[in-house]
Order: sequence, then structure tokens, then C-alpha cells
Amino acid sequence: MDKIIKSLLETDMDKFSMGQAIYHQFSDYKATWTFECRDKDVKFTKDMVEEIRKQILDYCRLRFTEDELEFLKSIKWIKGSYVDFLRIWRPRFDDFVITEDAECGLSIETRGTWLNTSMYEVPTLAIVNEVYFRMKYNYDELYTSFQEKLNDKISKLKSGEYSISTFSDTGMSRRLSRESQDLLVKSLSENTYAGSKFIGTSNAYLAMKYGVAPVGTMAHEWIMCVGQGNHKHNPAYSNWYAMDYWVKEYGVLNGTALTDTITTECFLKDFQLTYATLFNGVRNDSGDPVEWGEKMLKHYEKLGIDASTKTLLFSDKIDFEKANELNKHFKDRSKVGFGIGAYLTNDTCVPSLNIVMKTTYCNGMDVAKIADESGKGMCKSKAYVEYLQRCINWRMNND
Repeated sequence: MDKIIKSLLETDMDKFSMGQAIYHQFSDYKATWTFECRDKDVKFTKDMVEEIRKQILDYCRLRFTEDELEFLKSIKWIKGSYVDFLRIWRPRFDDFVITEDAECGLSIETRGTWLNTSMYEVPTLAIVNEVYFRMKYNYDELYTSFQEKLNDKISKLKSGEYSISTFSDTGMSRRLSRESQDLLVKSLSENTYAGSKFIGTSNAYLAMKYGVAPVGTMAHEWIMCVGQGNHKHNPAYSNWYAMDYWVKEYGVLNGTALTDTITTECFLKDFQLTYATLFNGVRNDSGDPVEWGEKMLKHYEKLGIDASTKTLLFSDKIDFEKANELNKHFKDRSKVGFGIGAYLTNDTCVPSLNIVMKTTYCNGMDVAKIADESGKGMCKSKAYVEYLQRCINWRMNND
């Protein structure tokens, strides 16, 4: 099989946004990441596991090119000191533990510095996904199906059947293949649409290739590791710590706050006037999106902030139909944006995989996410999840 990852720039932009802040403020933090396949009927064969291992080894041989570093340097919030670090950075294959010891037939863990292991998540998932679909199915048939569905989506956007304001591709980790995402970004970027605007992709390499915006700020790992990776922190205040260190790094730049790592209700305890003013907007990644959006608008109103100057960004299982309805509901009261994943990058005649890779330890301690809906968390310690929930409950009832 041809190389799946051919550039270290080929990862989500949020990895560079978080990576810079990790490099400057948490370079000594250690983290463990764990792969999980949530589809109980999916099985990886021994040949698949061996190909995944080979592809990850090839990925670990890559280095940044000067053109790629110049592209990163051109992004207004990326600093020269971080670019200089990336010039000498390389993935370490020794950080990976890849076995067949899992119910699905594939177990992957990465262990090392947070600075390193954070960078492995997206390329690893992209490799797993592409190997599975190429070896499980007739890939040419899948790719033809993908093209047909993409053409239909573009047609409906151009006609105005769907009006979804601004949207971006955020589906690298669950894409059908490298070539499918390339076709997607190329096709979306060369068309104009009635009532919709494609603004960019989270894939930094494709953003450079096609001259669109690289999109991505913080992910759940930032709140989990910053807030829960220090034994002196009360984990119910994870959002406060995470936003505080983010503002130290970026000021008013690069500011979309993720609300659901330890529930949005707890997030709002810390998202008071200073942070609500400094951050450009907020992102929904679990729970009922309409209920969440109304809650955020009410919160901005309570703080005396004009919500029409802020962005509600939706990224949880978004398709064009859902985006169309959400845009219609909120467009006159706030800016609205959508980060769209597998619906764009892996919509074929067979279902996409539900695979994730999450931080499970930071500095030797358990970390966890308690989202706004069940089934989206991942932690190896039931006792820690119960402890975190007790901390959240105490804060909600007493603070």
C-alpha cells in the first residue's frame, strides 16, 4: 500500500495551535493516548494490523520541509520559536505500542511527552481508517460512491437547497483516504454557493495546497491535561485553567472555547465576562445543539455581550440538513459556523467507522471527559470518573 501520510503538516490545525501552547507552557507533561473502536461489529485482521504498523513506521520517518514551516510561520498566531522547534521535531516510533490485544483486533497506545503524543492522534486515526477501508472493501467502488455523493452535496449547496453560512472540513481522522480528502477540499474550494461559504479545512497540508484557511483551536485534550494533569488542581475548575493558559499564549487570537469537556453547565461557571469577551466564540461537540445554542445566547445576554459579534460553532455529527436547520434557527442572533467531519470525508455506500484516540493519563494520573451526552467519554478508571463527577456536582451546588 502507498504511504498514507506523506507530510508532517498533514494533521489537524488544532494540533499546532495546542502544540505551541504545550511547547511554551507544558513541555514536561507526559501523556498516554488510547485507541478505541466504538463499533462492536468491526474487526481488524492481522494483515490490517501489520499494515497499520508499517504505515505508522513510515510516518515516523517524516520531517517538516522548509516550505511547510514557512506556511506555519505565515499563520498570525504561530510564533517563530515553535516553528524552530518543529524544524528539529520528529515522531518517535518507540512511543507507539501496537498489538492485536483488543476486542476489535487492534490495540494502539502512545506514551511519552504530551508534546509528542498529541501530534500522533490524527495521523494514526487516518492511517487506521484508510487501511481498514482499502483492505475490507473494494476501494474503487467506495471512491466512486464518495465522488457521487460529493457531487450531489455540491449541487445542493450551489442551488441554495442548503444554506449553511460558513463551514469547514474537519474530517481527516475519519476520512476514506488521502485522495478523497484532497478531492473534497479541491472541489469545495473551487465553487461558490448560494447562502454558504466554504472557509477552510483542519488539514493543514491541504490548507497550504489549496490556499484556504487552516482551521482549529483547542480540543478536549487541552482542557483535560491542563485542568486534570496537575494534582494541585480541582478538576471541576479545568475550564478555568485551560482558558487562562490559552489566553496567556494567544491573547485575543485563535479563540474558540470548547464547552463540553466537563459539561457545558460547569463550563459556564468559568466563562464569565473576561473570557467571554476575549474568546471569539464557542464550540458545541455533544448534546442537543439547539438547547446548547440557546443556553450560550442567554449567557452572553446575561453578561451584557452582543451575541451577534460571537460565533456559535457546531461540530457534533453535522450534516448539511442539520446545518441548514441550525443556521436557520440562529443566523439572525449570532454568527454561525460548522465543522463537518465524516459526512464530508467518508460518506460512501458503507458506514464510516466510529474510532477515536483519547488521552487516558496525564503525568501518571487519570484524566476524563464528561460530555453533555453519554457515550462520548473515555477513561480507564471508573473510580476517577465518579470522583470527577462528584467534584463537578459539588461545584454546581456550592460555588
